[in-house]
Amino acid sequence: MYKNKKVSVVFGTYNEADSIRNLIDGFFATGLVDEVIAVDNNALGNTKEEILKTKAKYIVETKQGYGFAYMRGLMEATGDLIVLTEVDGTFAPKDIEKFLLYSDDFPIVFGTRTSRAAIWSGAFMPFPVRFGNWAWAKVIEILYNGPVLTDVGCTYKLINREALEKIKKNFPMSKGDGTFSPELMIWLLHHYKKIIEIPVLYKPRVGQAMYTGSIWKASKLGLFMLIPIFRYKFKRIL
Repeated sequence: MYKNKKVSVVFGTYNEADSIRNLIDGFFATGLVDEVIAVDNNALGNTKEEILKTKAKYIVETKQGYGFAYMRGLMEATGDLIVLTEVDGTFAPKDIEKFLLYSDDFPIVFGTRTSRAAIWSGAFMPFPVRFGNWAWAKVIEILYNGPVLTDVGCTYKLINREALEKIKKNFPMSKGDGTFSPELMIWLLHHYKKIIEIPVLYKPRVGQAMYTGSIWKASKLGLFMLIPIFRYKFKRIL
């Protein structure tokens, strides 16, 4: 609970069995989180067993894809403030305090991993990936008249209940894949200009990444992200 507001944490999981339990427990340990929605997106290994050892709400989403998992989690969340994150060890649960503080004045808070001072040694953020995330974010900033944006791919975000209710009707427009992050940003920018971006700690991943993890994989995903970034400029957003 944060200032009498219920706080939900939402994430999808596919290959995070080695880190998921510690991260869930870490969010609850902050004393600020009321609900964790763990969406099993055809997860590998003993992910289900690890989730069931925690207080998280276990949800299954069989449609494969980053976007499908997070949209399902957002639909299941009951909080007044909803925080999206990842449980691969790259994000710190304690950073939720920053998001909640900024939520006093902003309905939407985006995280950014492109601040060099916040990138830990060993984290996967080589210059081409950092530059690509920054550049694509700038394209969104310019095309959609947004605030200062520096990271198109950071999952760590906070949105309030009102904002979530406004964008839910756009979920059917999504392909449900790894391009969901820019889609979500664009939907929110359509309704709100009072959005702020804050730096978050970015640590080395635990285990193997599926969407990124190599410059080639990250570049491929980045190219696919350009499609919705430009497509939504000519589509009607509800």
